[in-house]
Amino acid sequence: MFTGIIEHIGTVDALSIESDGGRVTVRAPTLAGSVSVSNSIAVNGCCLTIVSAEKDTFSADLSGETLRKTSFGAESAALRTGSRLNLEQPLTVGKEFGGHFVLGHVDGIGRVTRLEPEGENWWLGVQVPEGFARYIVPKGSITIDGISLTVARWRSPIVEVAVIPYTYEHTTLCDRKPGDAVNLEGDILGKYVERYLEARSSTPSSDISIAQLIEQGF
Repeated sequence: MFTGIIEHIGTVDALSIESDGGRVTVRAPTLAGSVSVSNSIAVNGCCLTIVSAEKDTFSADLSGETLRKTSFGAESAALRTGSRLNLEQPLTVGKEFGGHFVLGHVDGIGRVTRLEPEGENWWLGVQVPEGFARYIVPKGSITIDGISLTVARWRSPIVEVAVIPYTYEHTTLCDRKPGDAVNLEGDILGKYVERYLEARSSTPSSDISIAQLIEQGF
């Protein structure tokens, strides 16, 4: 589990993609020395398992499902050798919880529609897939490329968030441009509510009407 608060920036050292999987090697001198094989790491919001670690780099395998659901498999200038990546280690006991519950389970790929300045801040617009729209809640949380952000405007299918200067400068958002693919994850709390309501609606009703009682002789 993560919080969506980006701690480190890495770069793509190597990216190998096949039809059924691949591997990414990330250069992250400020982080690589403190991670170990089998550790989890959020890379642009995608929870990956570290399969090798060196002094300045670490590598993670990409499954076919990861390639289908994330920007790793999308045609995107955001992911090529030298591209920057948002990195976050998992939440630990005693660690400040500054964002929201982020699992690193990417729901789908969005496309940047705009990134425009407004004073010292920025407006980021992202077009979301149709199936993701039900998780958009105005003033609620959304994860974009691993960053915990707050929904400021919602005009289906475009979600917009206000980006403060610190977030702009300390994440890869400053690299984004219209058309770029970004990873999206909805708030897990909303998913639990949705699943609960689905389960309730599929449960046969046990309500007994007055007419039914009369038919049974009551």
